[in-house]
Amino acid sequence: PSRTFHGNNRLLTSQIISYYESINQCKKELPEYFNFASDVLDEWARLEKDGRKPANPAFWWVNDEGQEVKWSFQELGSLSRKAANVLSEACGLQRGDRVIAVLPRVPEWWLLNVACMRAGIVFIPGTSQLTAKDISYRLQASKAKCIITNDTLAPAVESVLPGSQFLKSKLLVGQGGREGWLNLKELL
Repeated sequence: PSRTFHGNNRLLTSQIISYYESINQCKKELPEYFNFASDVLDEWARLEKDGRKPANPAFWWVNDEGQEVKWSFQELGSLSRKAANVLSEACGLQRGDRVIAVLPRVPEWWLLNVACMRAGIVFIPGTSQLTAKDISYRLQASKAKCIITNDTLAPAVESVLPGSQFLKSKLLVGQGGREGWLNLKELL
C-alpha cells in the first residue's frame, strides 16, 4: 500500500525504493558529477517557471511569533546563487573550503546550506548552544576558513577567534553590524 503526498502525483515510496535498488544493481547510470542545488532545485525551478510544476513553496519557515518566510524554487535558486557568490567572492572561499555556521535555525541557515552545496563549500552546522570551547575546537579541527553567526552569538564567537589560524572571514546574519564582520543581508 502506498499513497500520494499533498494530493499530487509524486513518486511513491515503492517507486523510490525500486529506483535506488536499480542503481545498486547498476541498471541506472549515475552522473559523474552531482550537485543537489543545480541538478535538482534548479530543475524544479525551471519546471515551475515553464508551468509544468505547480508553484509549491520550496521553503516555508514559520517562527514562534507567526512570522513566515516562503520561497518558491525560483526564489530559493536565485537567493542561493547570490549567497554562493557572497561566500566565493566577498569571503574568498573556494570549492572544498569549510564554513562553520553557529546559528539558530533561521531561514539564512538553510539558504547558506544550499549556497554551500552550490559552490562546493563544506557546510559545518553548529547549534546556538555551543560554548566558546566547542566553537574553538570546531574551528581548529575543521580548519574552517569562514564562520557565520548572528549578532546575539557574535560576542561568544569573537572570544575564541584570536586562536584560529585558518579563519579568513566572518559573516554576520542579521540587521546589525560589527567591526571586522561582513553582513550577509547587505552583501546579498
